[in-house]
Amino acid sequence: MKAVVQRVSSCRVTIDGELHSEIGAGLLVLLGIAKGDGEPEISYTADKVLNLRIFPDDEGRMNLSVADISGEIMVVSQFTLLGDTRKGRRPSFVDAEDPGRAEPLYEEFAARLAASGLEVKTGVFGAMMTVSIENEGPVTLIL
Repeated sequence: MKAVVQRVSSCRVTIDGELHSEIGAGLLVLLGIAKGDGEPEISYTADKVLNLRIFPDDEGRMNLSVADISGEIMVVSQFTLLGDTRKGRRPSFVDAEDPGRAEPLYEEFAARLAASGLEVKTGVFGAMMTVSIENEGPVTLIL
């Protein structure tokens, strides 16, 4: 499992020009499910996302988590995170999980985050989406 986590002031997902979902201050999580991923990876990554201390405290130091600030989270499926570009010019996606198995894992990941009590929005698994963000900082981490 790979996740790109970005601290955002706002984020929105549009599909075919129509607004699907949006959040205010919080995190955008681009999530790639790898072959063989399961409960341990979901649990670890969800816990890490919820507890990353990447928001500023009163002194401007990155000491607060998304839970500490009661932020929102946008989760967007992105199998291209599993792209292998070591050979040739076209990425290979052989390490990405089959969509039929990846979709329920993606949904479970979002549900695990939502169980924290925070507002969690998602894109649409497998859809062509436009993701607009205001990356704050900028802060971007790869898990």
